[in-house]
Amino acid sequence: MERKRYLIEIGTGVDMHGGNMTGAALKAVKDAMSHCCMAGIREIHGKGPADIALRIKVCCPKPEELDLEALREPVHFYDDVEIAAAQGGAAERGLHVPEVGEGDTLTVAVAIITVYLKL
Repeated sequence: MERKRYLIEIGTGVDMHGGNMTGAALKAVKDAMSHCCMAGIREIHGKGPADIALRIKVCCPKPEELDLEALREPVHFYDDVEIAAAQGGAAERGLHVPEVGEGDTLTVAVAIITVYLKL
């Protein structure tokens, strides 16, 4: 089945305390999805979730620590989802706040979501 790119969206997410890669990445995916209103897919093309494929690239300081399955939660209604992890994002010493967890690392993740229409 042929695929054509329809949309590319970028989101950022931050874990303010503790350096949680998956937490920051999950916020980045949700941020990117919150910028998308793909009205044309249904209204112009007559397509729905079964006719859509997503590729999500998440960049963070320690991609090996990402729980890729957890990143599917914001896009659970799509069946065809590929998630890839890559080095990127940013990390900086932040503030340790015992009430919200261990550590003081501020972690930034970036998500790039590419939406494809299946033709």
